Amino acid sequence: MNLILASASPRRRELLTLAGLSYRVVPSECEENLPDGITPPEAVQLLAQQKADDVWDRYPDCTVLAADTVVALGDTILGKPKDEDDAFRMLSSLSGRTHTVYTGVCIRQNDKSDLFCSATEVEFYVLTDEEIHSYIATGEPMDKAGAYGIQGKGALLVRRISGDYCNVVGLPLAETVRHLKNEE
Repeated sequence: MNLILASASPRRRELLTLAGLSYRVVPSECEENLPDGITPPEAVQLLAQQKADDVWDRYPDCTVLAADTVVALGDTILGKPKDEDDAFRMLSSLSGRTHTVYTGVCIRQNDKSDLFCSATEVEFYVLTDEEIHSYIATGEPMDKAGAYGIQGKGALLVRRISGDYCNVVGLPLAETVRHLKNEE
């Protein structure tokens, strides 16, 4: 299989490497556009499909894997923070609460798309303002959906998860590998 990862995410690359897959990276260049009123699971699947289509149009003889991950508090999507104040707002809203991390995955091959979504519930400890400011000072939240990375210092914010840890990192790895095997 000639696999292309349509993402520049270092976390997705680490996960695919962990699975022993051979792949090359060709990030999608499509602009992310979402219609109003779309639910978080619909959003991640739509964005994953757009990214996969964009790269597959350029490499139609390959298998293209694209993914998109969002953090959702109810139906509110928490993207990457714009600045430190936005990160503080997001982390404060997650403090002591359970939220859902959704990852949409699209595998595009032979003019067919395999599209699915994985959801993981994440519960945060109650966080003090000092804890939030200390975490923001690490710089880690600034390029992460929901302003935290569970694979880094953000793990200290998490009380428990229910579901696939890898999904929270950015790719439901075992499920994705099983879908890739079905594509062969």
